Amino acid sequence: MRILENSSIAVIGLGYVGLPLAIEFAKKFKVLGFDINNDRISELSLGKDRTNEANLDDLLKSIDLSITSSNKGLSFSSNPFDLKECSVFIVTVPTPIDQFKAPDLTPLLKASEMLGKILKRGDIVIYESTVYPGCTEEDCVPVLEKNSGLKFNVDFFCGYSPERINPGDKVNTLTKIKKVTSGSTPEIADLVDGLYASIITAGTHKAPSIKVAEASKAIENAQRDVNISFVNELALIFERMGIDTTDVIEAAGTKWNFLKYKPGLVGGHCIGVDPYYLAHKAESLGYHPQVILSGRRVNDGMGMFVANKVVKLMIAKNHKINAAKALILGITFKEDCPDIRNSKVIDIYTELKQFGLQVDVFDPHAEPDDVHEEYGVSLIKAPNSKNYDAVVLAVAHKEFLSLDIASLCKGKDSVIFDTKSFLDRATVDARL
Repeated sequence: MRILENSSIAVIGLGYVGLPLAIEFAKKFKVLGFDINNDRISELSLGKDRTNEANLDDLLKSIDLSITSSNKGLSFSSNPFDLKECSVFIVTVPTPIDQFKAPDLTPLLKASEMLGKILKRGDIVIYESTVYPGCTEEDCVPVLEKNSGLKFNVDFFCGYSPERINPGDKVNTLTKIKKVTSGSTPEIADLVDGLYASIITAGTHKAPSIKVAEASKAIENAQRDVNISFVNELALIFERMGIDTTDVIEAAGTKWNFLKYKPGLVGGHCIGVDPYYLAHKAESLGYHPQVILSGRRVNDGMGMFVANKVVKLMIAKNHKINAAKALILGITFKEDCPDIRNSKVIDIYTELKQFGLQVDVFDPHAEPDDVHEEYGVSLIKAPNSKNYDAVVLAVAHKEFLSLDIASLCKGKDSVIFDTKSFLDRATVDARL
């Protein structure tokens, strides 16, 4: 760690992953938080965080520390020129998929290009963005070399430490989750591991190579995706049998080694995306994965299943479908969190609209402007009483427990569908 004692750290990308990381490192190092979004930089400089991931007290203390200390604290910038003073760069930009479900490395490669232009001898670039095995050394390093004119593992070095942030989780926070680390040489691996060990109280696991660390992240989410797809497929089967999936899971869960995964919509920036990265790499090597992609197909179809089930229930209650009114509660990808990335709730919305329904969406956590920009959906400020022929609970926000959903329905024949088995069972017509 001696090599880092007087070093400045730059965190590139200040979203759900980058900001908590920058705040923790700022307690021990001089940290520059960098983001290309000027509005994001402005709000953070004032101690505000729209993602609700940051501990605001820690954020304000880190900013104040930057003013009073020469070797600790957090400052912000959107000017790449300011990065020149740093020697350790941690990249936490998004790695989404495109419309064809192929990896979109554009943000990652643009960040690498920007860093290459200011890279100096002895600098270290650590990637946290989720990628397929080999991406750091095969895709990012050539960009760094081309734009810097420096040679990898001679003039500059790399590391990889996959993010494990769980958005909205205030218990399993950054420092309480064990961190996988790696480096491009044994010496750099030790240095990267020591860097993270200085802030991660849960400890670190030093992987033997960057590729191993990359693969570990990819399979974490792919495994969870496959497990959820299994219970989602069970839900599709049990729906035809007329039995409740949650009842079945509760019964099976009485055995000690049964894993009690629940059915539902699988979106977000990790579980709904990472399996495609792993599959992409496998296919580039001539192997066509079966289990991973079959699980994705099941999970990607759940929004359509929910919408079709709602319409069938409405027909059974003699509703006229065209121009009927529906309410969707929640559009974020998970409960009690403002993150709307890759939300599968939009699939329910789109399918209901195609049936001819008028659909309102209400979410007290989501930012309306972000939802409109991302999905073209205008959130309502509050649901209207006695207005809806169907209500779909799509996200288990705690606020919805105190919401009198029956009062929102036009009458007793209105359909209430609970995708999360969250509401009182006696009050709903169906649930996953």
